[in-house]
Amino acid sequence: FFSTFAPSPRMSSGDPPEPFIAGGADDPDFAVGAAFDPFADAEAQEDGIAGSSTAYVHIRVQQRNGRKSLTTIQGLDPQVSYKKVLKAFKSKFCCNGTVVDDTELGQVIQLQGDQRKNVAQFLVQENIVKKDVVKIHGH
Repeated sequence: FFSTFAPSPRMSSGDPPEPFIAGGADDPDFAVGAAFDPFADAEAQEDGIAGSSTAYVHIRVQQRNGRKSLTTIQGLDPQVSYKKVLKAFKSKFCCNGTVVDDTELGQVIQLQGDQRKNVAQFLVQENIVKKDVVKIHGH
């Protein structure tokens, strides 16, 4: 019975050390608990770092408390009526939502729940944006 708990032959002290794996705990650029900024790529694109002149529509999900989540849509054309699009989202996806005016990001649509795929599909089907302009972030 106790012989099954004997040390494995792979664990002997004569084995060479494990190889270095980039991105692992041995990597000097790897920081445990480093904060992830979901808006970093949008800020980089606004600053012109991305190198392309096309404006992307960013669709993100933000976790609230428990199972609750919030979907944000940023970067729509200012000529689009945000209130009409929001009304269509709310009736089509059976969720509540609002338009928030942010000083840095401009107008942002917020919807209750994880509606990323639904929003992307709706925006492309209704010819509000092209498929290659939509960027879905998150999980």
